[in-house]
Amino acid sequence: MVRRLVSVRFRAAAAVILFVVLLLGACSAPPGVTAGPDNPADTGNTDVGSLQVFPADNAWNTDISHYPVHSNSDAYLAAIGLDTGLHPDFGTVWEGAPIGIPYVVVGADQPKVPVSFYYADESDPGPYPIPADAPIEGGADADGDRHILVVDADNRMLYELYDARPDGAGWSAGSGAVFDLASNALRPAGWTSTDAAGLPIFPGLVRYDEVVKQGAINHALRFTVRRTQRAYIPPATHFASSATDSDLPPMGLRVRLRADFDLAGFSPNVQVILRAMQKYGMFVADNGSDWYISGAPDPRWDDDELRALNQVKGRDFEVVDTGAAVTD
Repeated sequence: MVRRLVSVRFRAAAAVILFVVLLLGACSAPPGVTAGPDNPADTGNTDVGSLQVFPADNAWNTDISHYPVHSNSDAYLAAIGLDTGLHPDFGTVWEGAPIGIPYVVVGADQPKVPVSFYYADESDPGPYPIPADAPIEGGADADGDRHILVVDADNRMLYELYDARPDGAGWSAGSGAVFDLASNALRPAGWTSTDAAGLPIFPGLVRYDEVVKQGAINHALRFTVRRTQRAYIPPATHFASSATDSDLPPMGLRVRLRADFDLAGFSPNVQVILRAMQKYGMFVADNGSDWYISGAPDPRWDDDELRALNQVKGRDFEVVDTGAAVTD
């Protein structure tokens, strides 16, 4: 804020300052805000309650703290970046748009609407239960991935869109995927989803309710890397690269924070995230910036607190062996 000299017209200046303060206040979303199209910090209904996201024995929910270290761990980590710090790709608001990948929770009574796809051959057909005001990644005017994630908590179904745009009474999208949250079924081999790895996005997000309210994340996380291999490791089902360098990470590669990494000095909330990385690890899910950790936006996040994740470097991880890579 620029400080101004007080002139003899004090009352006029005070009125201007008061107006600016009120205007700035109107642009910020208070904690616990509900969905609304005029508020860029709105993220919709995000309360999943006690919803079980995939069965307990699903790969996303598996404790991998005792899995063996992959024989090519060092090379994989070097390819991603040993001295590159983690980056929380989620938070509050940046340049008028929520930071992260939003999701919305609906019930069985949510009407389904038609969806058309550019890549229909690897998309699950509509209709999808998407609210008219569903939050879009990056905001309504975004030019990025524009994901929409819808969790039908009553029917335990997950609907995800990539490059979603309103289209008449429904939506058009690059691709769409539907996941039964009561099943361990994977996408067909070779199929993408709304993520390059063919994985669902929602289960891998860092969510405010888990970190701050529950104090525990009981699933693996999702992260991106700049260069990947033309291969994937299940539960991933798709690759998005022509590179055959065996030292590049394949999609679905799983890393975990080393058990001896000292969590002392980090805030309790950041420790929740780091403990999940030690127990459940993280999946390589998409091509993007190295070590970018995905999460859901929320106006209650403390962005300064989350930035402490940058102190954790690539060399603090190890790759675990979860099976052979598929190359065709």
